[in-house]
Amino acid sequence: VIVYDLEEGILTSALEKIFSTLKKGEDLGKISAEQALKAKSNLSTSTNLPSLKADLFIEAVIENIEVKHKLFKTIEKSNPNAILASNTSSIPITQVAASLENPSQLAGMHFFNPAHIMKLVEIVKGARTKPEIEEQLVDVAKKMGKVPVLAADSPGFIVNRVARQFYVESLKILEENVSNIEDIDTLLRATGFKMGPFQLMDLIGVDTNFSVTKTMYNQFHQDEKFRPSRVQQQYVDAGYVGKKSGRGFYTYDR
Repeated sequence: VIVYDLEEGILTSALEKIFSTLKKGEDLGKISAEQALKAKSNLSTSTNLPSLKADLFIEAVIENIEVKHKLFKTIEKSNPNAILASNTSSIPITQVAASLENPSQLAGMHFFNPAHIMKLVEIVKGARTKPEIEEQLVDVAKKMGKVPVLAADSPGFIVNRVARQFYVESLKILEENVSNIEDIDTLLRATGFKMGPFQLMDLIGVDTNFSVTKTMYNQFHQDEKFRPSRVQQQYVDAGYVGKKSGRGFYTYDR
């Protein structure tokens, strides 16, 4: 696996997080020391995208269609036969593939946070995706130990369409002063969720979650049930974007 990013510092930080996760897995007895060492030896990094050669590219950049178009066009030039997979959680796959010379090579492969724990992966076939690409991504997901589900190319696919109300209604309750952040999270954990909505938004990134909500709101033609929250907008404007910044709806040690 080659991890690509524009900045060397980001790659260094990424490897540190991956190695820390492997160490935790080893300490908990989830993996052996040999497995952790092998995983580390299979990883390398690069800041030179045009030089990369692979059979499968999985994109997980910002939820911005122009950025995704630019990235995939660069990859396609040097890897015309590669399978291209987008980890987008809300942008239609057909739109992501629209700028490519061969859009039939691209499909959605949407993992869930935290990806090393969550088993579910949505495999999404765009309007021009070849059926065999979808089949190969299902096979890859299974080899990763994941549980792939097939989703149509609809805004938010399956999980994010359902989950929007988990976030949006919780934010509305906060906006209307019905309850506070801690009590809303406590209540929803008590019903069986492992994390409350505000905890989960902090983990995912308040800015990322807000971007997904805005995308779905527009794709569903401003349907009120998907309306983005003014509170969430304020947090993003303030730079309180969750664990990665040290502060979101909660405060974290960095």
